[in-house]
Amino acid sequence: MTEKYDAIIIGAGIIGAAIAYELAKKGKKTLNVDILPAAGYGSTSNSCAIVRVYYSTLDGCAMAYDGYHYWDNWAEYLNADKGEDLAVFHKTGNLVLKTESNDRMSGTLGHLDALDIPFTHMTTDQISKEFPFFNMSCFAPAKTLDDPAFGEPTGGSIEGGVFFPKGGYVSDPQLATQNIQHAAERVGAEFLFNRRVVEIPTTDNRVQGVVLDDGRRIEAPIVVNVAGPHSYQITEMVGAEKDMRISTRALRQEVVHVPAPESVDYAANALVWSDSDAALYARPAVGNKILIGSEDPPCDVHQFVDPDDYDKNFTDQLTVQAMRFAQRFPEMGIPNSLQGCVDLYDVTEDWIPLYDRTCVDGFYLACGSSGNQFKNAPVAAKAMVELIDACEGGHDHDVIPLTYKLENMGHEIDLATFSRLREVNQDSSFSVLG
Repeated sequence: MTEKYDAIIIGAGIIGAAIAYELAKKGKKTLNVDILPAAGYGSTSNSCAIVRVYYSTLDGCAMAYDGYHYWDNWAEYLNADKGEDLAVFHKTGNLVLKTESNDRMSGTLGHLDALDIPFTHMTTDQISKEFPFFNMSCFAPAKTLDDPAFGEPTGGSIEGGVFFPKGGYVSDPQLATQNIQHAAERVGAEFLFNRRVVEIPTTDNRVQGVVLDDGRRIEAPIVVNVAGPHSYQITEMVGAEKDMRISTRALRQEVVHVPAPESVDYAANALVWSDSDAALYARPAVGNKILIGSEDPPCDVHQFVDPDDYDKNFTDQLTVQAMRFAQRFPEMGIPNSLQGCVDLYDVTEDWIPLYDRTCVDGFYLACGSSGNQFKNAPVAAKAMVELIDACEGGHDHDVIPLTYKLENMGHEIDLATFSRLREVNQDSSFSVLG
């Protein structure tokens, strides 16, 4: 007997799970299919899971601030059972250094002012007093280890920073995803793991469901591509890439975990740190460690790869990120053996995601979200469900783009910002910052 659903969601990362939750709450019979053994097991599990409100676009900032409220009220969002093991949101706040490369945050702060999102300016002296273990010298531009000037100050001090109180990080992104899975299952959603989609049949330009690698055919009039680094393969499978001006690609990334000095209780005294002078971001991690990632300066060459066949070994990139942070934190030291992770991002040309319909009826995209959309999962899912409902009801989103009214802010975001038909957004940071 052929199985039938109202919607099939390809992928069970945090956004895929959240879309299932929102659809199921509306009474839809949903199935998430994932090639991995559990929800949040893929690139979501290695997400830095930073919650922040600063983006390069107005709609990006609005979406992120709205998303903050779901993390701040996580159990309520999930309608969680009493005593359920829930992911913890560490509300440390975020500090972004003012540098030449981020235009001293002027553009972003304009967006935040317009949206009434709180922030505070900090002087260099205030930062040094709050974090005396940090060296506030300038080192820009970022360099690789083979540059003879690596580690040498380039003159002057950082010009202060901006503190954002509404932010922090989630220490267990996989648990957060499984929290949403369980919330979705409570309202009727189903999940199928260890299965790969190998075909997406269509009739008269309308998806009919999916065929799995075990030969099963599952019918549904709606298929949502939330396949992360495999998203473009899925899009090509159904021929929906034909009119896309924005594409998605699998990008190899490395993140290093370094122990903080024993003399510094880093988790108690530090926060989420964005440092475009050293071209990295950092946050506390379990065990008094520091998680450090790249902010994608020109010297950090992007490696776009086949998501089924890429090098999972550490390279010098792990070391360069640790050493750039050691410029800022001289007491830190570099262990002989570095720890960290190698995983994939799913990114677009401008690092702004795709939340959209496609030229194939019933086939939808929630892609290109890696690196900067973890915190937006609840909002993205709600917006996607509103988009799906409208398009399935006959609305032509390509001609008259929808707006979505954020639940916690009342602000309306223009979903054309996330369209596959948009031009590359020149206001983007063109980095993990989005």
